Amino acid sequence: MGFTHFDQNGKAVMVDVTSKAETVREATATGRILVNTEVFQAIKAGTVGKGDVLGVAATAGIMGAKRTSDLIPMCHILPITNCRVNFDMVAEENAIYCDCTVKVTGKTGVEMEALTGVSTALLTIYDMCKAMDKSMEIGEIYLVRKTGGKSGEVHNNLHGHRPGGNSYGTEGKGRREIDLL
Repeated sequence: MGFTHFDQNGKAVMVDVTSKAETVREATATGRILVNTEVFQAIKAGTVGKGDVLGVAATAGIMGAKRTSDLIPMCHILPITNCRVNFDMVAEENAIYCDCTVKVTGKTGVEMEALTGVSTALLTIYDMCKAMDKSMEIGEIYLVRKTGGKSGEVHNNLHGHRPGGNSYGTEGKGRREIDLL
């Protein structure tokens, strides 16, 4: 499959989805932030000076998913019908994993929205905790799965089970979920 965001002259263009059928589409992305023990414990205990870190980060992730077309030049504006941002805290790693699942009924997928949601949520954690730890690391952001559209269901098989015992989208200890309906 070739690149769809370029015309015959190599110029970047928005893909024309006019003739595509509307289908229910969903995408889940994941990522993680590694923090020091002090930050991990403060987030877990709710004692970070700026407030409820995961609550604010979840809201930011939802907002980021909704604003993806403002950030990524060739993304379509989509009427998102659901967005969930979940966190799993894994003490053995001082890691906070974030999953973002976005759903839409439309002509194009929501992979970029899910990836933007995860990125924004993790950046918000960094912002809220940077006074306590400037060595935090954000990484391992990738698409876990997508459904709908011409390509149907796609799973990223390069990554398997999450360290800490949780797999993508499963209930886990330390899990926190916020929905936009």
